[in-house]
Amino acid sequence: MNKLVLLLFLGLMIQLSACSTKPADSHKTVFNINLEEGLTSLDPAFCRNHYTIWMDNQVFNGLVQINDSLKVIPCIAKSWEVSADGLLYTFHLRNDVYFHDDAHFTGGIGRKALASDFVYSFGRLIDPKVASSGSWIFSDKVDGKKAFIAPNDSTFLIKLKQPFAPFLSMLTAQYCSVVPREVVEFYGKDFRSHPIGTGPFKFKYWKEGEVLVLLKNDKYWEKDSKGKRLPYLDAVRATFIADKQTSFLEFVKKKLDFLNDIDGSYRDDILTKSGKVTQKYKGKFILNTAPYLNTMYLGMLVDSNLAIVKKSPLKILKVRQAINYAIDRQKMIKYLRNSMGTPGYSGFIPEGMPGFDGKCVKGYSYDPDKARRLLAEAGFPDGKGLPEISLATTVGYRSLIEYVQGQLDRIGIKTSVEITQGASLRELVSKNGINFFYGQWIADYPDGENYLSVFYSKNKIPYGPNYTGFNNKKFDALFEQTYQVKNDSARYALYQQMDNLVMEQSPVVVLYYDKLVNLYQSNISGFSLNGQNLLVLKRVVKKF
Repeated sequence: MNKLVLLLFLGLMIQLSACSTKPADSHKTVFNINLEEGLTSLDPAFCRNHYTIWMDNQVFNGLVQINDSLKVIPCIAKSWEVSADGLLYTFHLRNDVYFHDDAHFTGGIGRKALASDFVYSFGRLIDPKVASSGSWIFSDKVDGKKAFIAPNDSTFLIKLKQPFAPFLSMLTAQYCSVVPREVVEFYGKDFRSHPIGTGPFKFKYWKEGEVLVLLKNDKYWEKDSKGKRLPYLDAVRATFIADKQTSFLEFVKKKLDFLNDIDGSYRDDILTKSGKVTQKYKGKFILNTAPYLNTMYLGMLVDSNLAIVKKSPLKILKVRQAINYAIDRQKMIKYLRNSMGTPGYSGFIPEGMPGFDGKCVKGYSYDPDKARRLLAEAGFPDGKGLPEISLATTVGYRSLIEYVQGQLDRIGIKTSVEITQGASLRELVSKNGINFFYGQWIADYPDGENYLSVFYSKNKIPYGPNYTGFNNKKFDALFEQTYQVKNDSARYALYQQMDNLVMEQSPVVVLYYDKLVNLYQSNISGFSLNGQNLLVLKRVVKKF
């Protein structure tokens, strides 16, 4: 870092520090947050990481957005129409949305966001040269870049190859943010660290692995119900402390305004086994919990065409069902999660998702006797003759998986727990390189189709996220039928049929549906509470 940059950075940090300590004549507010995992990019075309999604949500906007009830509401598109055949979407754009200032705009002043910017942004997602991790959004739904049309500056059209009922929900994903062509093309791959969007906060500084600073966008277009321009905060400052205990101590010292989730290493200190705040911390901060669209599960490869599956006992349906019945999920949630979760007694679609109905989808309850009977029927009475099964997980979920290991041992299923790094496990799973693995599926958008797509046969590796190799003709027919169903209730009924089919065939063990756990300092208000655990800071107020 040269001396000039160093001096500028120190000046900024002093200013932000002053904002945090708040002298009497200061009215600046800085929201302090810690991101335990480093960011790999701030380019929305690569926002696959949860924390990247959080930060991109501050800097960028899309056509539509979701509210806390997970309903699609206007954003840059003030209104839209869908053709009767479900193939043409017409969006009418606001005329008061401007990109953040950047030297590569004329005069260095951010220009108006136009329909042609969405043509460029969406075309960029499916451009193989860009290799966006979000290419799946459009890749099988449109016929190339010609599907995106801007007849004028305020009208944007999308032509689909076939109807897709959850399409509007899908467009709320941060991948679908609008970016300016001239800025992106100037920076190229370095746009990852020079993000320019239209969002409530604008990029200021990022020293990777140490600090990220966003400043208030004074030209932001959204206003509150009283006509006051958003956001209320003056800045967002993110640190990257990897150790969760250290970040919690920073929160206790009030150096952080927000903490996401409670790590197992200090969970018992904060929460009772029933999920209440302990006496030690009662009244010290705001604790919010709610259903989180995140299914925690065990995946099992079931495609017998794969060499790795041919000798695996997991290819046998009754073995998979026995595993499902063998696990006491209620006990697991209470003692290992301090009741922060809901036992996975229903299907793969999680609690909190619109259309979720635990009574209509029959999953697996705890029944060790039935598990033993199924194991015997599969030819392995009390586990005799059953080879040891390797179960892969990451270090963060070791205690949970060792609990599962103990439960399976009780019915005669011997397992070895293999601990690996998250990136390595994801790579193995994405290449069908492991028979039995721990996983989680966090909603990309709030529609059950996103979860069921994990079992659609055309989404098998390497074409999609069907990590278990599940293949069922009836399931596929129902899945494709949902494309045509506009009525939400009718579509949800089809989702429930498909989820029941998945449960019957048991390519997964649904352990639990997660709960978001958000801790805020007591002087923070206006925060969002939504099933996607999406960080929304534009309405946050910080008092002193």
